Amino acid sequence: MRILIVNKFFYPRGGDCVVAMNTQRLLESKGHDVRIYAMTYPDNVDTSFNDSYAPEVNFSAGIMGKISAFKRIFGKGDIVDSFKKVLHEFKPDVVHLHNIHSYLSPVVGELAHQYGARVVWTLHDYKLVCPSYSCRLPDGKNCEQCINGDIAVIKHKCMKGSALQSFIADVEARYWSRQRLVGFTDKFIAPSAFMSRKMQQGGLPEGKLTVVCNFIDPSKYDKIKSTPVKSDRQHSFCYIGRLSEEKGVRTLIKAAVKANVVLNIAGGGPLLEELKEKYRKNKNIHFLGHLSAEKTAELLMNSQASIMPSECYENNPLGVIESLCAGTPVIGANIGGIPELIDNESGVVYPSGDVEDLADKLTSFDRSKYNNRDISERSLVRFSAETHYRQLLEAYEA
Repeated sequence: MRILIVNKFFYPRGGDCVVAMNTQRLLESKGHDVRIYAMTYPDNVDTSFNDSYAPEVNFSAGIMGKISAFKRIFGKGDIVDSFKKVLHEFKPDVVHLHNIHSYLSPVVGELAHQYGARVVWTLHDYKLVCPSYSCRLPDGKNCEQCINGDIAVIKHKCMKGSALQSFIADVEARYWSRQRLVGFTDKFIAPSAFMSRKMQQGGLPEGKLTVVCNFIDPSKYDKIKSTPVKSDRQHSFCYIGRLSEEKGVRTLIKAAVKANVVLNIAGGGPLLEELKEKYRKNKNIHFLGHLSAEKTAELLMNSQASIMPSECYENNPLGVIESLCAGTPVIGANIGGIPELIDNESGVVYPSGDVEDLADKLTSFDRSKYNNRDISERSLVRFSAETHYRQLLEAYEA
């Protein structure tokens, strides 16, 4: 097949980009003709398609730049001619959308549908039912008001606490209504059953939704596959991910201190410096910064358990997937798509945000209950590229 992958950026900026890039490599390895469409951006990975990308827009630019960026949200201006040219040059069978709002626009899906390509859209966030993407209010509380049809992004100033940005998000949600998005999309891919349920709650038809779990990064897969899974591990726990409020890192560290356990934290984010300073005298709390794929796999394979302490509606967190593939049990918050990844043989869940319960889970954790090798073997099949590919083809061909 000829498959056009569309994502607003094309470098390892976030989970959506990583999934899009891994999908390109996977499809090409299976013999498909794959092309990328993104927004021109200095950090993008070089491909032979860069010259055909949408021109860059900048929401922080001067007045004319802001006007161009505002027009882009609604699919106006240069992106239409840019994308039409790619469609007619490449002639895709499938246009696979990923994260396209704002810097690109849903207009690319509409144009692909009009062209006659099959449109498949992987949902990396809740943007289709929540104008601010996250189902989370500025005060940190989770919210489903917009999912249920009452668009309240202006009322709560959900977009970064800004009245103007929230107004734009409100207008965008009404312009690109759910009915309109459903009309040009043949299949929505939800990486978790939780995401699928929330989309159905927001009015997306069940028949247009399919659940296809993310797959582990091939480089990490190869590292884990080639390394014997150890049962004799360090008496330490680990967290791998972004250090931000919604990820529950504050709750995690408080629980680790209360339980008096060793916690290794890998990753960066807005809370990094604050937390490093606050816990610099605690010899059990270690901040490791960003780690390579190989070092991440090593950390997981040497930890007795990893922790996913999110306090937001996680979709299909790669942190849990990578941990299980490494044979490392997961202590996960009972929220979003986290609990559906964990069973009694691979970990345990606790009430999201509950310091006391998490501390108890850490204190009483019994690693002898878990067969590390069995967890790894089952998960390497469940979250493999091969499993993902088979399910992806069903979405492409249905």
